[in-house]
Amino acid sequence: MNPNGKWRHEDKYLLSQGQIALLRCRLNGLMKSDANVDESGQYHIRSVYFDDINHSCFHDNKSGTDPREKYRIRIYNRDNLHIKLELKRKRQGLSNKQSCQITLEQCHALINNKIPELDAQSPELLVKLCYLMQAKHYHPVTITDYNRIPYVYPTGNVRITFDYDIASSNYVTRFLDEVIPRRLIMPSGQHMIEVKWDEVLPDYIRQTLQTDGIYKKAFSKYCYCHHLNLIGQAI
Repeated sequence: MNPNGKWRHEDKYLLSQGQIALLRCRLNGLMKSDANVDESGQYHIRSVYFDDINHSCFHDNKSGTDPREKYRIRIYNRDNLHIKLELKRKRQGLSNKQSCQITLEQCHALINNKIPELDAQSPELLVKLCYLMQAKHYHPVTITDYNRIPYVYPTGNVRITFDYDIASSNYVTRFLDEVIPRRLIMPSGQHMIEVKWDEVLPDYIRQTLQTDGIYKKAFSKYCYCHHLNLIGQAI
């Protein structure tokens, strides 16, 4: 896991189903599956992102503003008992994620664009988001929904994830529902991988990624999903 405050490298690639099959075959001999996967070797991720009325986070992402940040609530495997509020930051090509647990009641308030009750024990991250909701009209705007196959390697704290069936939804108040209306954002057969590491990416893993037709690409799930909403094509 990446501790709060740790800045990491993060590369992204868009691959076909065939390229992913080849890459996974190679990685199976080098890396282990994440301990949190289910019997099929994957888990489900759903996030709801916050932005202001001018879509500033969206435009900062599209233009590559440095530094930039975005807030989101995230759940895994549709588990409403373990809900995380996260702040994702980018600076000089590095990424950082801070997170805290929030309650089901707090989550319900936030996805309905309401300020939850706060007290002296409230996480600092939650207090900051509530301030932005009041001062800059931050509100929930877009859901990202997808399946992930994760690999990990201890040297360099390397994490390679394959993200399948990436979908968007603007039904933000239904974030906690078992099933939500959603729209796939990628062409059929195209998926995404993320490669994250601390100071060092081992050479044999780097060489494995240097396969014909595999190139790094700037890609933001939030940006793609919210773009659909803005142009009125998302469901």
